[in-house]
Amino acid sequence: MYAIEALSLSKRFGNLQALSQVDFTVSEGETFGFLGPNGAGKTTTIRILTGISAPTEGTARIFGRDIVQDTIAARRQMGIVHETSNIYTDLSAWQNLMFTAELYNVSRKDREKRGADLLELFGLSERRDDKTNGFSKGMKRRLTLAMGLINHPRLLFLDEPTSGLDVQSNLIIREVIRDLNEKGVTVFLTTHNIEEANLTCDRVAIINRGHVAAIDSPERLKKTIQSVQSVEVAFDPVSLVRTEDLEQLPLVGEVIKQGDKFRLMTEDPPSVLNEIMAYAKAHNVRVISVNTLGPSLEDVFIRLTGLDIRTKGVKTVD
Repeated sequence: MYAIEALSLSKRFGNLQALSQVDFTVSEGETFGFLGPNGAGKTTTIRILTGISAPTEGTARIFGRDIVQDTIAARRQMGIVHETSNIYTDLSAWQNLMFTAELYNVSRKDREKRGADLLELFGLSERRDDKTNGFSKGMKRRLTLAMGLINHPRLLFLDEPTSGLDVQSNLIIREVIRDLNEKGVTVFLTTHNIEEANLTCDRVAIINRGHVAAIDSPERLKKTIQSVQSVEVAFDPVSLVRTEDLEQLPLVGEVIKQGDKFRLMTEDPPSVLNEIMAYAKAHNVRVISVNTLGPSLEDVFIRLTGLDIRTKGVKTVD
């Protein structure tokens, strides 16, 4: 039995076709990433899978239960963490957890132990009785995740769980995702951070304009575009190096500046290495690090969607 089955899902809003014949399955215990640009259909898909919206066509099942015909039974097996906070800011952290537990019909004994454990897990025990209107964004996000786990879900939907968070909250949430996966919980994750999907997910689906463009493990997706190779190099002093000059090197198709490093896209990394050394000598700079790189998940995303989130003005994906 699959944790999620999406079978020919389509959704129309008037004349707008938001989803068109979307098919995928998610196995039990899998961490599944869902990536796509703004308006691709990610939010629409999640709304259907969680029973908030009905598909125009097609079927969605959660552990074999039809999400439209058996909504309540299906939703009892899931936890949902939306991108926007659903915390009641006039309540304390503890009150928010207990209220959520009551909504899921968690027994009093179980919810109190579970609540205490979750507050400890997310580093919120000391703020247990504080009203949440004074919490930072990271603390609110951690509490929202705790609320999504209060009912021991078999399936957890995470919509942009680490978007805009501080480093500590980001690391805590990533570690929790790994721990849930080890315990057999299925995680359905949408994220702005492509590298997060690369590090966290067993498989990734890339959706664009309402269609699923590809589904596979991050490593297998990368292998589909092996022609996208690059050389990453750092110079000293970096202030003397111009991106425009590096773009003029033979066999270099594009240069992307990433922090203090330059990524030179090429189909012939060995030859470009020689050109880099010659450039450094001619411009009186030192090469302090150099690496040859295969395609990244970001490269796959760009190739499949036609959007360059690095340089073309599209800064994030929905």
